[in-house]
Amino acid sequence: MEASASICWCIPTLILVVSLLIQPSISIYCDEDDCYDLLGVSQNANASEIKKAYYKLSLKHHPDKNPDPESKKKFVKIANAYEILKDEATREQYDYAIAHPEEVFYNTARYYHAYYGHKTDTRAVLVGLLLVLSGFQYLNQWTRYNQAIDMVKKTPAYKNKLKALELERTGGVTNKKKGNKQINKKLEEELSEELELQIKGAEKPSVWELIGVRFILLPYTLGKLLLWYGCWFWRYQVKQAPYSWEDASYLTRRSLGVPSDSWRYVDQSTKEDLVQRRLWEKPNLDSYLAEMRKESKRRR
Repeated sequence: MEASASICWCIPTLILVVSLLIQPSISIYCDEDDCYDLLGVSQNANASEIKKAYYKLSLKHHPDKNPDPESKKKFVKIANAYEILKDEATREQYDYAIAHPEEVFYNTARYYHAYYGHKTDTRAVLVGLLLVLSGFQYLNQWTRYNQAIDMVKKTPAYKNKLKALELERTGGVTNKKKGNKQINKKLEEELSEELELQIKGAEKPSVWELIGVRFILLPYTLGKLLLWYGCWFWRYQVKQAPYSWEDASYLTRRSLGVPSDSWRYVDQSTKEDLVQRRLWEKPNLDSYLAEMRKESKRRR
């Protein structure tokens, strides 16, 4: 019984939705009227006949000659119909919409592209798109960051670190009274702000990482990149100078395929050991990877 009742409700709803979707495809040009009927011409009329019919009707219903409010509305509809039919491209689109009313989205897209596409500044569209994407990106970054922070605050390591910082600030004395629970909670919030939470893959959002900002700074970034490559080529290819610590670290992490964010969390002694191995040279890298495979098998 309930199933049949649901079907009875679904069918009228579906019909209503379909009718609402199909109607705009037919009436998007001249509302509920037919553009040809408004001008009193047939669909096979040529441009001269359409123009003649428009001028005749416009003189009859022009607000300066006919003060009737209904006549003014008629004049607006006639002018709109003529704007559609006088242009071959828009007329062809209108004829197609009449012949294919079921192609709702296609007809609607063609209509708005014809009437508003040429009026839209591409630069404004690009700026708006970058702003929207940057806004979504910024919100997503903050959401990921806050979720990661909440997860870290539940770990024992974070709680122990927070407790150690509390003991350091209070001189080794902690207040365990239940009445001071709210005070302790406030103190915990203050202490958590002092802790530098470094979470891989969920760094604190920065405006400089947004798509829009990066796009604006793209010329500067490309210029800086070309300058960097030029200096690199001159220093190490032409002059054959020894690699600096920063450049040797860059070559090392690139050889190992380690992202720059992950490289920051590697301890200094490990970095020094890897750099001294000169892993950017293929024999040294192969030897190091072989050692790592042996070590992994030994631990198993």
